[in-house]
Amino acid sequence: MYYVNREGIERRLGCIPELAEALDHLAASWTGSLLEGLAQERALHLALEIVTDVGNFLIDGFMMRDASSYEDIIEVIAGEGVLTAEQEKTFRELVQLRRPLVQEYDEWPRRELHPLAGSLAGQMIRFGEDIREYLRRELDPWEK
Repeated sequence: MYYVNREGIERRLGCIPELAEALDHLAASWTGSLLEGLAQERALHLALEIVTDVGNFLIDGFMMRDASSYEDIIEVIAGEGVLTAEQEKTFRELVQLRRPLVQEYDEWPRRELHPLAGSLAGQMIRFGEDIREYLRRELDPWEK
């Protein structure tokens, strides 16, 4: 029997709709203002934290191979069938932004719309749906 922190996962997935709305809004109305740039940075950072937090919950709960990095979290959950190949590519690109966003923020091109900003909202919504489906498929037979 597995212990998967479904509450923790659901709390993080619950942030996705507002995050997706913000990303869609930024991509649709980008003017390159400082405020938009800062909002984009935070939205990208939150997206990558949601994906890696949920990935870590899955890795811990399903006793998957331990991940050694943010990129490895994506590789592990993709290898377990949680992510599609397209999602793996997108989320690998996303988590590679962590260092620039968190440590090299003084060099971040704030006035430019990041290429992921336009497509990430839909990917995040799908991620939430796919995680919930994965949990139903893997856990619900055990919970009866």
